[in-house]
Amino acid sequence: MYRFAAQEMCNEIEKTFPLSPKVIAALCAVDREKFVPPGFTHLAYDTRALPMAESQYISSPLTVAQMTEYLAPNGGDSVLEIGCGSGYQAMVLSHLFRRVFSIERIDKLLTQARERFKLLQAHNIFVKLDDGQKGWAEYAPFDAILFSACARSIPQAIINQLQEGGVIVAPLLEGSKQVIRRFRKCNGVLEGSECLGECLFVDVQDGLVR
Repeated sequence: MYRFAAQEMCNEIEKTFPLSPKVIAALCAVDREKFVPPGFTHLAYDTRALPMAESQYISSPLTVAQMTEYLAPNGGDSVLEIGCGSGYQAMVLSHLFRRVFSIERIDKLLTQARERFKLLQAHNIFVKLDDGQKGWAEYAPFDAILFSACARSIPQAIINQLQEGGVIVAPLLEGSKQVIRRFRKCNGVLEGSECLGECLFVDVQDGLVR
């Protein structure tokens, strides 16, 4: 049943943003109702962001689709996500990448996301509680890195953990605006900064919330 609703959601997204077949397939493979708060299941396939615990938001399907398309529409071996949140973005990525590593700094959100992954038998998603700005050096290098929160800059630790030739997609604060930028690592540094449009994400924060 959810696949029909997800396909309708993708049709709505494509009215403003074209999607590649693999990204559509990944979005349609995820039951978004499992990731929204109990009182919002009737809005699970609406294209708006929805509130969740700890003053955070589950990104709109449009934003998730855009970030996925910008990052790697053809997928890859491993991806690192900074900011697991509800787990919805990681779940979509799990249908495109062999392994998904996602970091969350808020213990309550991580616990809930881990329970969802277990329920949905998402065995290729690995999560941990940490400050995402440190990355996850144990499993580096990553083919791609996605920020699901707005940063002021890309930490050097994250750049070090990106595979040569790999892609980072991140919302960045520029003046009073948030913009999505895409970088590729070349000779050890990030190059080819592309501005892909304005956005609205929660800010990257230091430390943990237990």
